[in-house]
Amino acid sequence: MSGPEVRLRPVTEDDLGMFRRFSTEPGLIGLDWTGFRDAQAPARRFALDGYLGADDSRLVVEADGTTAGFMSWMARGSAVSRYWEIGIALLPDRRGRGIGWRAQAMLCDYLFTHTPAQRVEAATHPENIAEQRSLEKAGFTLEGVLRAVEFRAGRWRDGHLYSRLRDDPAPTGH
Repeated sequence: MSGPEVRLRPVTEDDLGMFRRFSTEPGLIGLDWTGFRDAQAPARRFALDGYLGADDSRLVVEADGTTAGFMSWMARGSAVSRYWEIGIALLPDRRGRGIGWRAQAMLCDYLFTHTPAQRVEAATHPENIAEQRSLEKAGFTLEGVLRAVEFRAGRWRDGHLYSRLRDDPAPTGH
């Protein structure tokens, strides 16, 4: 399958401007906009650990050699049953081009290769059909609806929960 050449890479200082944009530009992150955030937080986090922490991390998504957005992951569960929750934020002009599902599949492969986690999960909004398709293409399975899980735009909203297990077949073409 052809498509953009996608790769994940560590965050560099040059990426901090993009992170500040996601913190301060309403709507840039789409439905996940929850209000203005500290524009200096990305620089502080980068100085702390370069966004590669033990419990939460980020990698930049590149497509065809240019920055397209970023992926994140956070530890969930307990010491004996730790798993990962992932997220993706692509710049608006990079959406709908097959970048997201490839990056999500690559991050799952990375986490299954470098950690003992059995499970990776991702949540999305019921109205975000494109993200639901992206997750399914990346090998995720819809587990169900999380009722009233998020307060956004003045009211409580449902979410959809997806997962991919280590033993699930990996998607092809990424």
